[in-house]
Amino acid sequence: MSSVPVAVVTGSNKGIGFSIVRDLCKQFKGDVYLTARDPARGQEAVAKLQEEGLHPLFHQLDIDDLQSIRALRDFLKEKYGGLNVLVNNAGIAFKVSDRTPFAIQAEVTLKTNFFGTRNICTELLPLMKPYGRVVNVSSMVSISALAGCSQELQKKFRSDTITEDELVALMTKFVEDTKKSVHEKEGWPNTAYGVSKIGVTVLSRIQARMLNEKRKGDHILLNACCPGWVRTDMAGPKAPKSPEEGAETPVYLALLPSDADGPHGQFVSEKTVRTW
Repeated sequence: MSSVPVAVVTGSNKGIGFSIVRDLCKQFKGDVYLTARDPARGQEAVAKLQEEGLHPLFHQLDIDDLQSIRALRDFLKEKYGGLNVLVNNAGIAFKVSDRTPFAIQAEVTLKTNFFGTRNICTELLPLMKPYGRVVNVSSMVSISALAGCSQELQKKFRSDTITEDELVALMTKFVEDTKKSVHEKEGWPNTAYGVSKIGVTVLSRIQARMLNEKRKGDHILLNACCPGWVRTDMAGPKAPKSPEEGAETPVYLALLPSDADGPHGQFVSEKTVRTW
């Protein structure tokens, strides 16, 4: 078994994820895994970084596929005995101009962004080694989407005692409400991406609380962050930030020094803790 520290970045063959891998290859003392659904695209991305003199490794990962997640989990357990850094970057967004019915957009977006991210955490968080760092890439859209929720929903999403099961029930209810075309009447905002990222931010708050309860002495820090509006295939060419700039806050959180006791359970953008 290798005693080398190991970092994994999900959805990292392009965009912000690719830039995060590049930065970690330069700054993290250990093995860095670039992951992608499609092995050919993943290997292509690895080759690009090798041309820059960097040495990322590749592992297939589709966060929508539990078998794929478990294959990565078993690989990390066997080869490294755990994990030091996890950056949950994989996510999807429909274009504003997309004509797909909203209920389908809601189901598909939440399946990956919330439920896929949750499945990764369920399988990989138990592998986190002491002083591990977990970064869930959320979005500032989660803050504006939260503001667009009813007061009742806002109260639930801001609660310091909400459980993971309660959050899952709320995310499931959003999808069901969109199918019945009653989501706005039920107090939801009109953004599937925004709701999925509320889910990621609240999930991060819950997970940090659980780590405090169960593994306080392990000094693991877990946060949600917003990379900013970044020029990627997802956000389009008009966004103000480059992918390199988008990687800054996630990388900062992934590399928090071992003597840091925070941030933890926070929503961070521009390396600054934001009020949720």
